[in-house]
Amino acid sequence: MQSIFANRVRMPNGWKHNVRVNIKAGIIADITSDQSPQNGDMIVDTLLPALGNLHSHTFQRAMAGMTEFRAAGKDSFWTWRTLMYKFIDHMTPEQYQAIAALVFMEMLEAGYSSVGEFHYVHHQPGGVRYDNVTELSERIFAAAQHTGIGLTHLPVLYSYGGAGCAELGGGQLRFGNTVDEFCTIVDKLRSLAGNDMPFDTTVGIAPHSLRATSPDDLAQVLNIQHDAPVHIHIAEQPKEVADINNWLGARPVEWLLDNVDVDENWCLIHATHMTATETLAMAQSGAVAGLCPITEANLGDGPFNGVEYLKADGAFGIGSDSNVRISLVEELRTLEYSQRLRDLARNVIIPKAGSVGEALYLGAASGGAQALQRKSGTIEVGQLADLVAINGHAPALLALNDDQILDGLVFAAADDVITDVWSAGRHQVQGGQHIARDAILTNYGTAIRGLLPLL
Repeated sequence: MQSIFANRVRMPNGWKHNVRVNIKAGIIADITSDQSPQNGDMIVDTLLPALGNLHSHTFQRAMAGMTEFRAAGKDSFWTWRTLMYKFIDHMTPEQYQAIAALVFMEMLEAGYSSVGEFHYVHHQPGGVRYDNVTELSERIFAAAQHTGIGLTHLPVLYSYGGAGCAELGGGQLRFGNTVDEFCTIVDKLRSLAGNDMPFDTTVGIAPHSLRATSPDDLAQVLNIQHDAPVHIHIAEQPKEVADINNWLGARPVEWLLDNVDVDENWCLIHATHMTATETLAMAQSGAVAGLCPITEANLGDGPFNGVEYLKADGAFGIGSDSNVRISLVEELRTLEYSQRLRDLARNVIIPKAGSVGEALYLGAASGGAQALQRKSGTIEVGQLADLVAINGHAPALLALNDDQILDGLVFAAADDVITDVWSAGRHQVQGGQHIARDAILTNYGTAIRGLLPLL
């Protein structure tokens, strides 16, 4: 049994003070307020439900900063993608694992307790199969175990190089599988997760996008969903919208909602370019909008229609996607600021009067938990002990009362206000640093020194 004493805790019905939270076998077993600390308690200032990071491609962290040089002509998502393919062409399984461990460590230190790893690198360069078809997924598993982050693993079906069943080419060859090959991978991973991984590990499925699958393949792969999470990239770029519309006769979100039973098990990543009708329909489907504001800004994707989506009670969560910058608070503030820049207004994303920071933080906590199928997102008895402690005495937060503290966290604070993080009761961040930080950094340095000469 672990016990945490917090000066204040954000409960589902508001703030409580002088609270003891008892954790047993990774689950919140008991919560009592108006208490005093007892011997052996871990004492923190402000305790919050930790967020899940619902969308990540860990390997891309290692190329952060390599694509910010303007070349001749107009840079775009598509020119960035070409450089990404070149980068991945040299990465070994050992390097992949070391990079993933660094990313998971940084996520935990940023206040995330879990991650949805949207994993599409399955094979060797050129598409040659590993003897072990789940080699790289198992590297993700190993990195998650080393760091203690909660994992929802999302192996990706990526069969085509573009809309209309175009052939794979270049770096895409490391991604490609037929539906049957993909099902074999998923079956093995589910067996491994059930036997060799922590109890809070989940394996979902991720048809990469409408442009990288086909209607028939999508229908087939959903036969192995079995109520697990389904994540899909959708409507990230105008070119993607145009290509799908030309091929299937409908825009991506429109086509998906009209042809597939999209429900609360689904997470639609980006959904940046939607009509008002699509925005309303997506909100009403029960699916989660997987928003990655830092990456969407970095790649020039454009802003999500957050105002209308939240007005329709749409569920949302946040992800770090390309991992160019891993900061939970910056993702949330970038989401709101993108709406302000577009609308030339302030405090715009929530439909009613109230704290914007609270609405963003608690909304993302709920949506992230739903998208990762993780019993978390609130501090309640029976929930996973996915918890984050922040220092309310830090300069950015010191002047704020209970009702303002989440506004301060989202809009004024840096990542260094985070003191402790628990993932399913695993106390992985203590005093602001991951407990295995030194070893993880050493392994990452070795991996990068081996990779860079090949680029």
